[in-house]
Order: sequence, then C-alpha cells, then structure tokens
Amino acid sequence: MRVRSGSKLAMRSAMRLTLQAWAVCVALTAPGLIAPELTFAQAQYDTGGQYSAGDNLQAEAEQFLALANHARRIAGVGQLRWDPTLAAAALYHCRWMVQQGQIAHRYEGEPDLSQRAADSGARFGVIEENVAVGSTPAFIHDAWMKSPGHRANLLSPAVDSVGIAVIASRGLLYAVADFARNVPSLSAEQVEARVADLVRVSGIAIENDPTAARAACATQSGFPRNAAGVEPQYIERWLSASLDKLPQMLVDHLSSGRYRSAAIGSCPAQGRQGAFTGYRVAVMLY
Repeated sequence: MRVRSGSKLAMRSAMRLTLQAWAVCVALTAPGLIAPELTFAQAQYDTGGQYSAGDNLQAEAEQFLALANHARRIAGVGQLRWDPTLAAAALYHCRWMVQQGQIAHRYEGEPDLSQRAADSGARFGVIEENVAVGSTPAFIHDAWMKSPGHRANLLSPAVDSVGIAVIASRGLLYAVADFARNVPSLSAEQVEARVADLVRVSGIAIENDPTAARAACATQSGFPRNAAGVEPQYIERWLSASLDKLPQMLVDHLSSGRYRSAAIGSCPAQGRQGAFTGYRVAVMLY
C-alpha cells in the first residue's frame, strides 16, 4: 500500500487470482505501509465535504468504469462490461473497508476475494481487485495507473468484466474495483460442441456418442472403452476457464496423423477449483 502526502490517498497492493489447468495460482504483491489515521478535518479538506457519508455512490462507480475503459481503449485492450454480481462483491468488501477504516483485501472474519465473488453469483476463471481511499475517482484512477500492480489489473487483457463500489466515509471515498474474466454457464452438450469445433480443424471425425468420453472426464485415469468395446489410444483431460483453444499436447497428437476419430465428453469440475468456475473436458482419440 502507498500513502501520498498532500491529497490523501491510500492503496493496498493489487490482487490477482486465476484458475490455470488444475490449480489456482495466487499472485499478490508485497504489502506496504499501513495508512495513517486521518483526522476528520483533514478528510473534509480532501473532498470538500461534497459526499454524504455511507452512500454507495453509483455515479462515481460509473466514472471509474468510464476512466478504466478510456485507459483500456488507449492501451488497445477490450472494454470492460459492468457485472452486477461483481459490483455486489465489491460493495460487500467496501463496507468492510469503511467499517475498519484502514484498507486491505481481506479482514479477519471476511471471505476472501474469490469466495465473496462466488457468493454474489459471479462465474469467473480470473479475478483481480484494486482498492484505495482517496479524494475523487479521477485522483484514485490516476494513482492506480501509476502503480504497476494496479495498472496491470486495470489494463489486463485477461479480464472482461468489472464491478465497482464507492462509499463516502470520513470525508473520503473508499473504492473497490473487482475485475474478472466471465465464464458463461454452459451445458455439457454446449461444452462438447465447442471443443468439437476445435478438434475438427485437424480433420479428425467426431464420434456421435459421448458416453465413454464423459466417463473418462469424471475420472483421473484409465481408458474407458466405447460402446463397441474399443479402447482409445490417447486421452487428454483438462480443466480450463476458457474454451478458446485446446491443450498443446492434444494439438500435437491431433496433428500427428495417427488418429481417425475423437470422442469428446464434459463433466462437472468436481470442486477442485474452489470458488472458480471452469470447464472439465476429456477427449479420447482412436
């Protein structure tokens, strides 16, 4: 966290959590200083007393969104969509920050970032958070853009959605921005159809019956036989928050010329990813 003199600003180091393959990877920059206590007179001077204490300031949240999307447009990355579930998670945490006075990404007794987003109904494979206390949205946004960790979250091409909460307290604005990569809710058939489109590029035929592949998906090992009693020569199982591409090892096998057909099965992710949402898939090659 940084504290800047003059106009009051406090920022906690940026947080980013992501679902990769079977594991959740956590990258959190080293914590900095704790913000000093501000007197009420100092705080009032920062904002000019223009905000009512305790309000969830939607107009200011929308200003943060506009500033973020302007910065992303300049950086050449996609625009962020407002996500009400992320906004609910951000508001939940923002209220904790206001209650505590000093800012953090998590307080004792509070769920962590990924859990509170999931509890709010968000579906995500990547989630990031910026928090700060400052005088105006423009001032906080400028500070985020000058901080490497916060800037990386704000401009990350890995996220496409955001929810923002802003509360006025002690004459300052407490702000929380939760960024995420949205993971659409898809049926097993929809997941299988998307993966099949990627597999067809190799010229390999897709088997009509997914039963054996779904059985393979639901296990960690083994080579289930299909209805004709044929065992696959190769199986790839994986968990991902995106269906944009196939695992490289599977791509290599598909391009080897050794296989004539593939069976594709999807199954529930079995809770291994915690609060994160992912698609679990198995591809069996014959």
